[in-house]
Amino acid sequence: MGENAATKHQQAFELGGGFAPQGPSKCFDDDGRLKRTGTVWTASAHIITAVIGSGVLSLAWATAQLGWIAGPTVLFLFSFVTYYTSCLLAACYRSGDSVTGKRNYTYMEAVENNLGGFQVKLCGMIQYFNLLGVAIGYTIAASISMIAIKRADCFHEKGHHNPCKVDGTPYMVMFGVAEILFSQIPDFDQISWLSMLAAVMSFTYSSIGLGLGIFKVAENKKIKGSLTGISIGTVTSSGSTVTETQKIWRSFQALGAIAFAYSYSLILIEIQDTIKSPPAEYKTMKKATMISVVTTTIFYMFCGCFGYAAFGDMAPGNLLTGFGFYNPFWLLDIANAAIVIHLVGAYQVYCQPLFAFVENMAAKYFPESKFITHNIEIPIPIGGYKPYKLNLFRLIWRTLFVCMTTVVAMLMPFFNDVVGILGAFGFWPLTVYFPVEMYIVQKKIPKWSTRWVSLQILSAACLIISICAAAGSFAGVFSDLKVYHPFKTMY
Repeated sequence: MGENAATKHQQAFELGGGFAPQGPSKCFDDDGRLKRTGTVWTASAHIITAVIGSGVLSLAWATAQLGWIAGPTVLFLFSFVTYYTSCLLAACYRSGDSVTGKRNYTYMEAVENNLGGFQVKLCGMIQYFNLLGVAIGYTIAASISMIAIKRADCFHEKGHHNPCKVDGTPYMVMFGVAEILFSQIPDFDQISWLSMLAAVMSFTYSSIGLGLGIFKVAENKKIKGSLTGISIGTVTSSGSTVTETQKIWRSFQALGAIAFAYSYSLILIEIQDTIKSPPAEYKTMKKATMISVVTTTIFYMFCGCFGYAAFGDMAPGNLLTGFGFYNPFWLLDIANAAIVIHLVGAYQVYCQPLFAFVENMAAKYFPESKFITHNIEIPIPIGGYKPYKLNLFRLIWRTLFVCMTTVVAMLMPFFNDVVGILGAFGFWPLTVYFPVEMYIVQKKIPKWSTRWVSLQILSAACLIISICAAAGSFAGVFSDLKVYHPFKTMY
């Protein structure tokens, strides 16, 4: 089929919103969409980009709250639950039969076709609220890393005792401008290069954080920390003393931070929809999930444990920006620059599903509107690339979305608290509850059978953990609000 015919076929499919009138061919998959090209490695890169995000930097702090026994144990348990429930979710990419059934293009569509009713609306609210929250969290994290570069250079020039205060607002604006530009990339399939770059950056800064932690342990000539975590009576970096109540809240908040570090299930279906077949998509996705979860868990164990071993109770909330390390300052600059580049990519990986949802809904309800459906072709004079298709609705809506997340980040720039809240709200419903319930329906598992009971126990246990994590994180927000002024965030 020629290029023009293929283009017309694809346009007809998109406008019709249904299946094209033909089966799989050289140009198209069984659903009439253009051939998917994703592999186990591109899927792994997408997952690693989403997982090894800013969450890795709070793991030393989280381990410090829980101690040498509970910290690594909780990390391992979260990794196991994430892998197991991700495999359940991967089996639900196609409704009915995992190999030949109708494809679900989004997480919400999978819930709709398997569970239906009120659960779809609930899922949509939670998923898109979580994606919005991640965008805000990443804006905060990126600005903190940019500020850390400025402060590291200041400390190097003026000495460690100089406060080197920096206003965070301009850096959030800079990150927002970059995201406005990148958000004009039309869809998920076209950001695989950004994912690859972001995955490399995530390994870069995680490796630097790990290396500095190992160096600090060697310099101290001892392993800091205790079996039970931060001691009651410890004076924290903010100047407050840890009470018995605070220790409980901080431990709960640590659960949220670890949950956030593993939360990527909400974009798993979208990632799976980029994978080519044969072999069956769910088989490729299981391999990609195994590679990603094992890789990230090893990194998490090292970063969390060596960070705690290096700093003990005083482990900073963000390992590379909390200035537990001052030198070598150029290495800290490289690490923080890598964080910023990674977060630019990760922001897009998380937001593309939300962008696609809003744009598809707009096209569905206003199919005649040229403002929503018409693309303006802009020729690219270099490199022999196809013309860029500018859509006015996409330009305006995505720009407004990025502006909104940037303003909210300026209003509530509490990295650890936001991370904990997002982890608590997203982990149980999106990583555990919906995948478990969909899998039960998909595989027709009888009620009260051993497997059904086991899955429900897993779901209930994770719900309790999420409630505890949410309580701890909200307690942290209330504590931070006592000394905070909007748009005047100094680091």
